[in-house]
Amino acid sequence: MKLHQSFLLFIFIVCFQNSFGQFTDDVNSNRPGRSMMAFSVGKTVIQTETGFNYVREDHNTLDYQANGFMAELDLRWGLFFEQLELIAELQYQNDSYTSALVDKNRSALKKTLLGAKYLVYDPFKNYEEKPNIYSWKANQKFKWRQFIPAVGVYAGANLNFSDNQFNYAPAGIEEPIISPKVMVIAQNHFGTRWVLVTNLAYNKIGTDFASIDYVVTLTRGFNKKWSGFIEHQGYNSDYYSDGLFRIGAAYLFNKDMQIDASIGKNIKDTPDIMTGGLGFSWRFAKNYKEVKIAKDKSSKMDKKKKAQAEKEEKKRKDAVDE
Repeated sequence: MKLHQSFLLFIFIVCFQNSFGQFTDDVNSNRPGRSMMAFSVGKTVIQTETGFNYVREDHNTLDYQANGFMAELDLRWGLFFEQLELIAELQYQNDSYTSALVDKNRSALKKTLLGAKYLVYDPFKNYEEKPNIYSWKANQKFKWRQFIPAVGVYAGANLNFSDNQFNYAPAGIEEPIISPKVMVIAQNHFGTRWVLVTNLAYNKIGTDFASIDYVVTLTRGFNKKWSGFIEHQGYNSDYYSDGLFRIGAAYLFNKDMQIDASIGKNIKDTPDIMTGGLGFSWRFAKNYKEVKIAKDKSSKMDKKKKAQAEKEEKKRKDAVDE
């Protein structure tokens, strides 16, 4: 009985995604991971995603330690089109930096990024999953179509207000005030519980700090309220290359609010990085109006046959009139 209920739930979800826009019944947050989903929040929807993290760095080669906190704020706004989203990402860090010759407090906006995301391909659009009413087994078989991802593109600009306090470049190498970032986003849904999101980005283009970054996040829904994730994030630039792993969980407080927790650790000791934090996501969707996506269910052959039939019917009527 439970298997049949799960199947009916799957059919409902697929049909809903085919018929309407990107707005979901429950808040759809990028947190607690660092990847960005391909789908937007929905036209006119405003969403905030905040976090408060403990950050510890210990560099064996340069012999320094840094301990403090980082506050995060992401503002997401669905504007003009159902597929379009404007995004502002802010990170503020305050820590205590200690080395053999220096003992100081650092505080600044570590990251200010303004950009826009657009969904260019949705595998669920104009596609309808038709259940086989004669075979339950046929409905449960593995579906290769789930390997076709939704695809989004992102473009934005970094604004540097930190005076190079938090980068790893040698003294005298200054980061420009403005630098561009572009990204490709892929999102796969495996069944009703698993979601795989992949981000591939080219960040700070045209500067000494240019890097190729990626994030891969695998999320699993345990029930209607709880979900968990595991993530790997990588950086590759002339001054800093690293890989970080994160795990965490999220709890859906209500349809518009989510709380989350996560911990992260990198794979090297130059520096050795450890993070842990809590987060909160909230959306304002009072002005959202359901967007019906037009579907073209007819094939070219069907259209041709229909046009031929209409043409013959017109000839028959003309003959009767004469």
